[in-house]
Amino acid sequence: MTDSRAGYRNPASPTGAGILERRLTGLAFEDFARNVWSRTALLTRGASDFSDVFGAGAVDELISRRGLRTPFLRVAKDGAVVPESSFTSPGGVGATVSDQLDDTALWRLFADGATLVLQALHRTWAPVGDLCAALGAELGHPVQANAYVTPSQNQGFDEHYDVHDVFVVQIQGSKRWLVHEPVHPDPLREQPWTDHRAAVAEAAKGPAYIDTVLEPGDVLYLPRGWLHAARAKGEVSVHLTLGVHVWTRYALAEQLAEAALAALREDPETRASLPLGADRAERALDAVRARLTAAVAEADATALIHRNRRGQGRPAPLGPLSQLAAVECLDPESPVRLREALEARLEGARLRTRVGWLDFPETDLPAVSRLLDGEVRTAGDLGLALAERLLRAGVLVPAGQ
Repeated sequence: MTDSRAGYRNPASPTGAGILERRLTGLAFEDFARNVWSRTALLTRGASDFSDVFGAGAVDELISRRGLRTPFLRVAKDGAVVPESSFTSPGGVGATVSDQLDDTALWRLFADGATLVLQALHRTWAPVGDLCAALGAELGHPVQANAYVTPSQNQGFDEHYDVHDVFVVQIQGSKRWLVHEPVHPDPLREQPWTDHRAAVAEAAKGPAYIDTVLEPGDVLYLPRGWLHAARAKGEVSVHLTLGVHVWTRYALAEQLAEAALAALREDPETRASLPLGADRAERALDAVRARLTAAVAEADATALIHRNRRGQGRPAPLGPLSQLAAVECLDPESPVRLREALEARLEGARLRTRVGWLDFPETDLPAVSRLLDGEVRTAGDLGLALAERLLRAGVLVPAGQ
């Protein structure tokens, strides 16, 4: 399929826009949400200059100087994953670990045509982490990143699909991408492409929905389930894959079911034993179904949903030394704010966050509520004792952090 039919975009340079519009698609948020999100692939030419986010120098530093261990890197060759033992070794004196990356072994594998996959890059390279955090906040779905470093004229993985949406960001070199429509639309996380291996292989033989070459700055959006494979051209290719781990309606159904079952545990009628005899036990099914239906209708799964959202991400980075300095120098004029990406929620007198929960006396609740808007406050506005408590808990941070 040609680029134009693939949803080709050549964006202007919007100002005051979010990450989605400004760096990835050139589309306003509402346009992307209405016409593209989870529906179709989208190719955007020259979306942005990503040299501030990642590059070849970052690859070399991560592999040779950061002391990374598996599974922060995996290696693929000829469509198969290379055993970790072939590219790890002891860290040497002072580093009592046996599985740090061996840069010499990785160089030899790379020179022999292997693809290097830097995984969970949002945890190891700050600019990528910042991009993922901003995009995740904008989309309302958690985002992670991998980098794929492929030698010229090589392919890392055969045609497959992912169980999360992706933004493919070409950083260096060029890569030919073949994209086919789904054989299993909107797969859940427990439905990998290997469950449909034969259908994937058959679909890959047909005409591609997109057949294009990504150049630096190009971005390709693929909803989960869309088949894809890529091959580097005449030079080394480096691309980022921003994986959007979407919340689904099925996930909401799971939360409702869990909340309903929790309620039924407190129902004496549901806890009662079934009558003796197979026929009588089967007749009880209608009554149980009715009570379960009623429990689902009445269930409040909000707390469960927020708990699961908190469990799928991490809060913004916190520096122990700067945090200690903030505590020791705290005075009424000290500017503080809620730590970002905490998923903080006040439930009665309890504040639940990604770093734990805190209970407050009723007199503190108005100040805690004010914090949840994310605006900068002074310690005096909150009360010095409360501000210190929240700083020590890692809930508040200095406003400049």
